[in-house]
Amino acid sequence: MSTTSAVAFGSIEEVEAALQRERYLPDRGLATAIYLALATRRPLLLEGEAGVGKTEVAKTLATILDAELVRLQCYEGIDASQALYEWDYARQLLYARAIQLGEQGVRSAELGLYGPEFLIERPLLRALRHGGSTVLLIDELDRSDDEFEAFLLEVLSDYSVTIPEIGTVEAAVPPVVILTSNRTRELHDALKRRCLFHWIDFPGAKREAEIIRVRAPGVSEQLATSVARTIARIRELDLIKMPGAAEAIDWAQALVLLGADAVTSEAARVSLGWVIKNRDDLIRVEELLPELLADE
Repeated sequence: MSTTSAVAFGSIEEVEAALQRERYLPDRGLATAIYLALATRRPLLLEGEAGVGKTEVAKTLATILDAELVRLQCYEGIDASQALYEWDYARQLLYARAIQLGEQGVRSAELGLYGPEFLIERPLLRALRHGGSTVLLIDELDRSDDEFEAFLLEVLSDYSVTIPEIGTVEAAVPPVVILTSNRTRELHDALKRRCLFHWIDFPGAKREAEIIRVRAPGVSEQLATSVARTIARIRELDLIKMPGAAEAIDWAQALVLLGADAVTSEAARVSLGWVIKNRDDLIRVEELLPELLADE
């Protein structure tokens, strides 16, 4: 991707069309958020329940923009070194031993030990170095802690970082940045102000049927409609873990393998584990299946 291709979309409609060509069906709000984020080079923060397609936005954009997808998966306890860079201590040790056996002095060893060849790039540093030719996905940021979030805000403020032994690394052109959160905790206002924000909700039954058909071409229109309608009813229950579009697609494909052309009580009961991933939820949905499938 060239450094200007990320802002090549002339309209929201062009964004929608490009995403649809890659089998991602956005609503108008999401297409607008993506268009504005690309045009302004602002990070885009996507929140929503698990399985609504947040991560897939970044993957699809990387394909559309012919960019490298650089993914930083957040988790409890992640720190700056794991996200930015670290030194290859094993190679440094071998290098130091080689110098000790040679004719160079200790001072030369100190200078050489922290050269670029011993630097291991982690996702943030890689995205800064390659700038506009990357899509940086910071996935499930809500899993990290406050300290890491503050560090990330600092990096995204000016797209640069200082490595004491080497100097400052700054992106000539900012990467496209997509942050996702499942909202297991609230992110800080300072980070939200730095980003454009969009909430991805569960799709309605009609659009979910379209998503199933696009992502799983082997599923008939009748079965896709039946699955989408049933999923919509399941989401009306007070479940611990709501099924997302990903589970809807998986369930439809499983039902195809079972030879079903609609969601029936028997087919649903034996394949419910494809769509419900919590034991208590599973028990409740099984009990309510007759009501959920009343007109299927």
